[in-house]
Amino acid sequence: MMTNTPNLHRSLGLSGAILLGLGSIVGTGVYVSVGIAAGVTGASALLAVMLAALVATFNGLNSAQLAANHPVSGGTYEYAYRLLNPWLGFTAGWTFLLAKSASAATAALGFASYLLTALQADLNLRVPLALLALAILTAVALGGVQRSNAFNLGIVALAIGALLLFAFFGLSALDSANFAPFFSTDQPLPDFLQAVALMFVAYTGYGRIATMGEEVREPRRTIPRAIVGALLASALLYGLVALAAVGAVGAATLADLTVQGRAPLELIARQLGQPLLAQIVAIGAMAAMLSVLLNLVLGLSRVLLAMGRRCDMPPLVARLNAANTTPPYAVLGVSLLISLLILSGDIAATWSFSAFSVLIYYAITDLAALRLKIEQRLFPRWVALFGLASCAFLAFWVDPPIWLLGLTLIVGGLAWQRAARRLFGKL
Repeated sequence: MMTNTPNLHRSLGLSGAILLGLGSIVGTGVYVSVGIAAGVTGASALLAVMLAALVATFNGLNSAQLAANHPVSGGTYEYAYRLLNPWLGFTAGWTFLLAKSASAATAALGFASYLLTALQADLNLRVPLALLALAILTAVALGGVQRSNAFNLGIVALAIGALLLFAFFGLSALDSANFAPFFSTDQPLPDFLQAVALMFVAYTGYGRIATMGEEVREPRRTIPRAIVGALLASALLYGLVALAAVGAVGAATLADLTVQGRAPLELIARQLGQPLLAQIVAIGAMAAMLSVLLNLVLGLSRVLLAMGRRCDMPPLVARLNAANTTPPYAVLGVSLLISLLILSGDIAATWSFSAFSVLIYYAITDLAALRLKIEQRLFPRWVALFGLASCAFLAFWVDPPIWLLGLTLIVGGLAWQRAARRLFGKL
């Protein structure tokens, strides 16, 4: 059952959609998760970055053709409902909320880490500072996507410029000894596959374009181009930055700085001896993670909006403001969920949980893409098959306690759906 609510206004063109994707991709993934992957698999994290980009590209193509045919808020939640069945649709929406709320919490904590390191302040202030950043960006998101996208433009420009500078000077200080041994663990293949799973999350910001399909102009033309453009740009940038970071200080040092809750790229920049580079990197990192946090609040709220429309969540979250530009109760709801995850204070744990949940989400995306009719497909069927196989395979290389928790929450979510539809479907 769906509630009768008006549609959101279509205000995003191609450039705005690409910026939305870049603003969601370029952030926590490059400033934090590269260090987490390096701690798992060593210098081979460089290869993990590239393989994750390949997997993300196939999944991005599947998201693009689904969004082009079904340009509504909700992303895979809606696609699975329409093309598969209600319980897979709900599982997609539920895992998206879990995965991306964890990613948002990681971004907020990462922002706080970079700011406190730049100010040489007490890192114990990370959690309250992260909560403050979330509160401010929630207020921005309540203003609607057009205001949010204008804010996003400045942030993305700062983030990309800082990363390009870091890569340039980092590559000039590259030491080949830092790449040996390439696999620095006793279980090279399992650890490498875990690193690929962790890095996959770093690219999945392109999903924000799909989940906001209801607000994109000419969606069949705009959405695929925007997703592919954002992915290509971010993959190139990630590769350069990862190569510079590992090459400058080594995988072990990069991993230690990340696990300690420090600001890895900023501290590496200090060692490169370039005036103001560390400050520029810190500003870029903070800007990037604020952009990710903002775009995650936007994307999550649109999925929660869609779930409210189908009575999988309280119908209150499906209500729009007077101008039909934002779902205020959905924005506030996801901000509350992110706040609870921020309280954990553990960047590695929140990122690993996000990895498992988002891989399940995209496995359902690929399964839905297989159900498209021939005339609806923009890409060959094997693209969806490759995406499905890779996501299902990688999901269970995350630490077992993480994926066991994820499976438990999925079962709990399905129990909630059964009760919610009975309750809210009668309202």
